[in-house]
Amino acid sequence: MGNFLTDNPALYERRFPDPEHRAARFVHDVITRFDGGSRVLDVGCGTGRDAGYLAGLGYKVTGVDLSASMIAFAAARHPGVDFQHADMREFDIGRTVDVVTCLDSTMLYCHNDADLRAFLRNCHAHLAPGGLLVAEMRNGAFFLGNTELLNEVTVRTVAWEGMAYTARTRLWIDHAHQLLRRHRIWTWAEVADPVVEETAWRLLFPLELRAHLECAGFEVLALFDEPGPRTDTRWTSDAALSTALSGDRLHLVARTRPH
Repeated sequence: MGNFLTDNPALYERRFPDPEHRAARFVHDVITRFDGGSRVLDVGCGTGRDAGYLAGLGYKVTGVDLSASMIAFAAARHPGVDFQHADMREFDIGRTVDVVTCLDSTMLYCHNDADLRAFLRNCHAHLAPGGLLVAEMRNGAFFLGNTELLNEVTVRTVAWEGMAYTARTRLWIDHAHQLLRRHRIWTWAEVADPVVEETAWRLLFPLELRAHLECAGFEVLALFDEPGPRTDTRWTSDAALSTALSGDRLHLVARTRPH
């Protein structure tokens, strides 16, 4: 099933603006803090907004994404980046990098352990010795007794090219499969039949994520709630890391070690 926003990248950027480039600046600051190097692979690069900003800072950036629409949009707007259409579990860019980034819960599209192991092995294979994996995602532990995001329908409207697009969204937990599921209905004036989407993200607990990383050949350097690109606390090179690991967002920094 398609995704309305990834099929319409300009609308995606309108729905999720990042005028201050908080996500890319977060990556840059993490790389600086952990001495990550200058060659970056952005997995799930989307519209290329983060990759393009990092390239402007002097990084050599490659972006991969499963959405052909996103890749075409990104390549047209950020010619200084090598964009490739690829699956996160199977990509091969033909070279190693110093840093792999995976933001906005992209890792959680690995719905089962086999997919997650394939993704992490692929990241390890593409990283030079001592390379960094930097990821940002929803935190499974947040939903232990916390239901503030669940079950109720939320309604949001975004204006784009003279049209108002309205999304009605409900989130719930599929406990049997350890997934956060989303049911979303899009409507706008010119559409006869609403666009219905079913999406899901794997819910990983911090210790579970750490175990998968260690099995894939990574040493976990940091797991923290904040600061991060979607948190209220801004990142600086000397920022203290909150490690309660109970917040909605989970941030990861890991380094490769030899198998």
